[in-house]
Amino acid sequence: MKTNARTVVVALTIASSLSIAIPSAQAFQGSDKAPSWPTHGWTKGKPTEVGLDEKTVAAFDSDLTSGKYGLVDSFALFRCGKLVFENKYSHDYGQIYGKEAKVKGPLNGRLTGPYNYFDPVWHPYYHGTDMHTMQSITKTVSSVIVGAAITRGDFKAGLDTPLMHYFDPAKVKNVDDRKKRITLKHVLTMTTGLEWVEDVAYDDPRNDANLMEATDDWGQYVIDRPVVQEPGTVFNYSSGTSELLAYIFQKETGQDIEAYGEKYVFEPLGIKHYWKHSPLGVTDTEGGLYLSGTDLAKIGYLYLHDGMWDGKQVVSKDWVKQSLSPAIGAEGAFKYGYKWWLLPRTDGPGFVWMGEGFGGQQLMIFPEKDLIATFTGWSILKDPASPQDFVGRILPAVKSEGCPAK
Repeated sequence: MKTNARTVVVALTIASSLSIAIPSAQAFQGSDKAPSWPTHGWTKGKPTEVGLDEKTVAAFDSDLTSGKYGLVDSFALFRCGKLVFENKYSHDYGQIYGKEAKVKGPLNGRLTGPYNYFDPVWHPYYHGTDMHTMQSITKTVSSVIVGAAITRGDFKAGLDTPLMHYFDPAKVKNVDDRKKRITLKHVLTMTTGLEWVEDVAYDDPRNDANLMEATDDWGQYVIDRPVVQEPGTVFNYSSGTSELLAYIFQKETGQDIEAYGEKYVFEPLGIKHYWKHSPLGVTDTEGGLYLSGTDLAKIGYLYLHDGMWDGKQVVSKDWVKQSLSPAIGAEGAFKYGYKWWLLPRTDGPGFVWMGEGFGGQQLMIFPEKDLIATFTGWSILKDPASPQDFVGRILPAVKSEGCPAK
């Protein structure tokens, strides 16, 4: 599911161009420095060893501990290939959401099972493990897997392929010329033009994400929506169009996107995961993935290195560049790529690359700083802290532009 309806008033005034170059982390680090690959675990260090101010980080950690930023479950910082800070913040979600867990309604359309968002067996941690629900960061990771399949030649269709190529028009409602013009690129950039309401509160009866999850056939619910905007012209946040990736991937490659991701992304990067499925058994590419915060950071590290991991091109440089290039203006100051949020920097040109998820999931990549931050949380009855709040607490900790010589 998407993040809570944004109430952030963005105070960023940087003028950002759609032609801003994507920096290469390898160039930043220096050609004489071989990266350290955290496949089997991150090398640990101290903030001061990688040019971060320890007191600034500690002050932020103290505010997270106090609850200033809501129900944050974890925070971790990675720089120059090292895990330099990590803390987890304990909350009794069985008590916090005990009442809501027993009442059928929004975020709990079935009372039992993985789509009761108040059930502590399923949320925010999967069955007591360290794997935390990623919610809409699932969309970002699904885009990574699509990129891996394109890189390997298993996903052969171009991004100009019509979406209706994967559906029988006789079994789809509201088919018109505009629906026929929806392409795979529109699905990736949330510009399909399909009618969809999700920029409202979780308990709003109009929220299509909740309505979709209350049905059995999610894909049918989405593809049946009427087209209300010309495809490619308007950004409209839609968990539904992201769920279509699972259907498209299966029909294009003949393989399940989770199984493919396990073999060609998760296993090579050393990522442990759990992935929920819809009532019909379709992989939930809109919000069903569970990862630990440290494994989530590996996705960021992969893209910091242009899709390369330990000598192997997992995702092509071209896919990384396209994914992180602004395709359209999104919400507030944000731009949007291929399931990646792009936040204009306040300290210079360029973007913070981000994955975001309902409840407070954050993957933040500061490419010019060789810096990654991850957050997990479960503030689901009110808006979590804004990404800008966290960026504003992280950047002041950076005291050196480059990584120390090895």
